[in-house]
Amino acid sequence: MTTIRPLVHLEPGMPASDGAGVKLNRLLGTHRLPQIDPFLMLDNFHSDNPDDYLAGFPPHPHRGFETVTYMFAGRMRHKDNKGHEGVIEPGGVQWMTAAGGIEHSEMPEQADGLMSGFQLWINLPRAEKMKPASYQEFKPADIPVDKRDGATARIVAGKTSTGIEGPVKNITVQPFFAEIVLEAGGVFEEALPARHSAIVAVHDGSVLLPRTGSEAPMAINRGELGVLGEGELTRLEAGPDGARLLLIAAKPLNEPVARGGPFVMNTEGEVRQAMVDYQAGRF
Repeated sequence: MTTIRPLVHLEPGMPASDGAGVKLNRLLGTHRLPQIDPFLMLDNFHSDNPDDYLAGFPPHPHRGFETVTYMFAGRMRHKDNKGHEGVIEPGGVQWMTAAGGIEHSEMPEQADGLMSGFQLWINLPRAEKMKPASYQEFKPADIPVDKRDGATARIVAGKTSTGIEGPVKNITVQPFFAEIVLEAGGVFEEALPARHSAIVAVHDGSVLLPRTGSEAPMAINRGELGVLGEGELTRLEAGPDGARLLLIAAKPLNEPVARGGPFVMNTEGEVRQAMVDYQAGRF
């Protein structure tokens, strides 16, 4: 009998402010839900009030992990200290491997309207934390679509059971990252690796997931995060208004994690060294 991944934790998130005052909902990376190996943080910014986002994220450093920015509405301009610059549009993704160190900024490319998206932090293994920084960026047209009955999935990373493979490649934690749109009552099923960590972040509508020890499924609504348990099959069923969500999974690293603001290493000493290196202009 096929085991279906159950919902083991429903997280509404916590209001937070980051950058120069951008208001957001922190779904992962709080005292209530510090991390889900290898995921370190997940922020959802969603507002049509320019005062909530216009200040953006001025230049700031990163070392030791990857940032994944996926836009649902609005445009975000990225620029860094290594000469890279670009704009992330709705349906587009930037997968930045900060690794050994980078300083970058992310600023809204709009003065009004809805700005909505997610940024995910994914840990790097010890062996890759100090490698050179790199990027995988793809425009909306570059993301392949897996159309099924009642469901449409845009596959950013990983490969589906139907053979659709995302453009993001060569990531050690073997991620699966997809935006999924479900019609009312629509179902999306995918056989993700059973021991990979898996999360669901709902952008619109609601999605139903089975619960351990309960016959009744539970709904994850707009702006909420669902943490899934182990299982052979991931099954997502939309609520009465349909659903639009991110389904993300990756292989745990099972390594020690030491965090210090924008630096994520294996030891506190390495975090202190990152601070020294940044202050000395070595990023």
